[in-house]
Amino acid sequence: MLLVSNDDVIRAGTGFDTHPHRDMEIVTWVLDGELEHKDSQGHRGIIYPGLAQRMSAGTGIWHSEMNNSGKQDVHLVQMWVAPDEESIKPGYEQVDVNPQIDKGGLAPIASGRGHQSAISIRQKGAVLWGGRLKPGEIVRIPDARFIHLFVAKGSAALAGAGRLEAGDAVRLAAAGNPALTADPGTGAEVLIWAMDSSIGN
Repeated sequence: MLLVSNDDVIRAGTGFDTHPHRDMEIVTWVLDGELEHKDSQGHRGIIYPGLAQRMSAGTGIWHSEMNNSGKQDVHLVQMWVAPDEESIKPGYEQVDVNPQIDKGGLAPIASGRGHQSAISIRQKGAVLWGGRLKPGEIVRIPDARFIHLFVAKGSAALAGAGRLEAGDAVRLAAAGNPALTADPGTGAEVLIWAMDSSIGN
């Protein structure tokens, strides 16, 4: 279901000019800086750390993403998920999930399973969990048929896989819920896609 997971840095004063997408659920998560979004449906906004954004391309949408800062780069992760229905009406949603993330542990960022605090995606078999883990904090990977774990910042140790640095990703299949331990010095920011037709709440 997860077709793209891009770890991008957009330099100050640059960005992606207007371009099209179709039949894709596109989730954007900013790690540092601010990104301006504009699209052909009339949506416009600034995406900042902790503001989850989803764009449903559906029958077709054009959009641009620009870093209008004169000084600061934008670091972001953009993820594309295949929808469970094609040719839907394009849509857009953004939700500030900082209150949930700041509680510790993992929090739902994007969900096809109706998590109230997350942006919704049109894919019932997928949930994106995120965590800003404090130094030494331990969480359990969600139990799902397929897992894509990405360490966006800091580092962490995954039971059975060893140490993961910023930029590392791990794919798991039917692995249960192994422990993930944030580095005792740096902590870690992680993004975890859990993909399974029977994901629970």
